[in-house]
Amino acid sequence: MHDQEFRHPVDEMLPFGQLFTYGLQHVLAMYAGAVAVPLIVANALGLSHEQLIYLINADLFTCGIATLIQTLGFWKMGIRIPIIQGVTFAAVTPMIIIGKTHGLTGIYGSIIVAGIVTFLIAPYFSRLLRFFPPVVTGTIITIIGITLMPVAVRWAGGGNPAAKDFASANYIVLALITLVLVLFFYRRFKGFLSNIAVLLGLICGTIIAIPFGVVNFSQVPTAAWIGITTPFAFGMPTFDFASIVAMVLVMLVVMTETTGDCIAIGEIIEKPITQDDLSRCLRADGFSTMLGGILNSFPYTAFAQNVGLVGLTRVKSRYVVAAAGAILVVLGLFPKLAAIIASIPSPVLGGAGIAMFGMVAASGIKTLSKVQFDGTHNIMVVAISIGIGMITLAVPSFYHSFPSWAQVILHSGITAGSIAAIVLNAVLNGTEQSAKASSETLN
Repeated sequence: MHDQEFRHPVDEMLPFGQLFTYGLQHVLAMYAGAVAVPLIVANALGLSHEQLIYLINADLFTCGIATLIQTLGFWKMGIRIPIIQGVTFAAVTPMIIIGKTHGLTGIYGSIIVAGIVTFLIAPYFSRLLRFFPPVVTGTIITIIGITLMPVAVRWAGGGNPAAKDFASANYIVLALITLVLVLFFYRRFKGFLSNIAVLLGLICGTIIAIPFGVVNFSQVPTAAWIGITTPFAFGMPTFDFASIVAMVLVMLVVMTETTGDCIAIGEIIEKPITQDDLSRCLRADGFSTMLGGILNSFPYTAFAQNVGLVGLTRVKSRYVVAAAGAILVVLGLFPKLAAIIASIPSPVLGGAGIAMFGMVAASGIKTLSKVQFDGTHNIMVVAISIGIGMITLAVPSFYHSFPSWAQVILHSGITAGSIAAIVLNAVLNGTEQSAKASSETLN
């Protein structure tokens, strides 16, 4: 009784029906992002349709395992908060370059080694947590939200900006209807139904989209019932030194982003992230990335898309995201189910995405509202960091003339903005002064 009285909401076990429904909501929110990397890599390397389907199944299956490790914990891995794992976009360009030179086996060799390196250095990297006082974390969370917004806008316009019908009236109306539905369910319903506002909005939006002719069920009949992922399906991994160095650099970038995502969710669920928590989280990233290389998938990281969903639903239980992990494993084993979820139109996802990603930015602003700005240099830390984070958002090719290793770091506005916030805070405020300000703010 005493334990139950003081149990943190993050450890609350919900009834099975609620676990499944909330978990499904998380899966629908991240599904498009989860399958995007296999699609991009397969198209760039000229893989067959069958190979693409295999990559997507392997990705979903491993994604589920990675999420279960992160939420439930295993040995010294897993942060045990509601954080979903997905393939990082930071690795896309390096993987395509490696793949064109050394094939898929070269990609997987570099991923396996980079995963092992990440696992080993996690305890040392987690010591950097003292460089993340509220002014830095609030700035990073805000940048995450703003950086994700173009994803929602592209979805709302139909998904592909190069398409002739991109941002047509039909797509925009669909996105707007879905957004209004999410707000309606969120505001008018209470309790459980309010918490699944995004799921209800996606379902109703998809039904409304059917007469518009944008719901494509053609992949469902042709998808296989069962698809088993086997290790090294494309051949034994090959190890190229330059490829490994590139992928390790990617994972250092990923570790920075993961740290920001962990702190963001910690803020939302009101559970401060300790150095040990972060170490467990980064170890899980490393192990899952290594597993991805073995199971024909890619490097894994915390998925920022779902940070906003946790804030929007106010459901803090890690078992909800563990249920999402179990659903992802099932989707990886049963391609026909995955094809059904893939039928949700992009504009419908876009309408819900605007609410979810906006919620991430709002959470960052909420954190910054508790920061002391008078008599400090915090205003400059926030201003310049957000400015740097927005550079590639405004002009994606801004750093095209930089060396490839620098592009890996700077291409992500989240990473560039995060590094800027950490460095500026250390230079302008000093780590000791910022730590003192941090404790005063929290008290």
